[in-house]
Amino acid sequence: MARVALVTGGSRGIGAAISTALKAAGYNVAANYAGNDEAANKFKSETGIPVYKWSVADYAACVEGIKKVEGDLGPVDILVNNAGITRDAMFHRMTPEQWNEVISTNLNGVFNMTHPIWPGMRERKFGRIIMISSVNGQKGQAGQSNYSAAKAGDIGLVKALAQEGARVGVTVNAICPGYIGTEMVRAIDEKVLNERIIPQIPIGRLGEPEEIARSVVFLASDDAGFFTGSTLSPNGGQYMV
Repeated sequence: MARVALVTGGSRGIGAAISTALKAAGYNVAANYAGNDEAANKFKSETGIPVYKWSVADYAACVEGIKKVEGDLGPVDILVNNAGITRDAMFHRMTPEQWNEVISTNLNGVFNMTHPIWPGMRERKFGRIIMISSVNGQKGQAGQSNYSAAKAGDIGLVKALAQEGARVGVTVNAICPGYIGTEMVRAIDEKVLNERIIPQIPIGRLGEPEEIARSVVFLASDDAGFFTGSTLSPNGGQYMV
């Protein structure tokens, strides 16, 4: 029987590529999304992947959403914590609302999704938790103190949970993408993209969502059973660790 994979923020951008790649690899995939019904329904019709709407910032909603997914598809074997938002501002101008929104989704949301799924993975002696962090969680970024803090927190959680899960067959790893050619990134002013962003990338181009998705498929597989507490950094050489 195919393993079940749940991808948060799984109907657009990097998340859509991850959901599609996992389905192609033979998993039963569920894609969570927060609010864009039109995009989610289009994704569902194009891929056949079921979509489930709830906010990862709401613990109770996560518990109910996970129950729905598991009732439809079976216990979740692979959880990809991909959902994330940005509310960028220089720190002296950042509002408490901007800080809290990002922390609630990008860091608390990872707890809210992982915590209800963790006991079942431990009992079944198998699980794959994959966090989509960011290069800016590794190196920091001006104007993104909230985002960088949350994404760095995700990496810390990976290292702690990996130690707890190792002896019960649950691996926990992070992927830290650099600049990826999603709709959001390609909407950046072309002059800024070509003169300020791409020159920071030694490979000389944006990454593609499918390149992140292939990393997820590997970490979800049996072949990655000796990887835990690890961080993959597909960033074109922008930041080397």
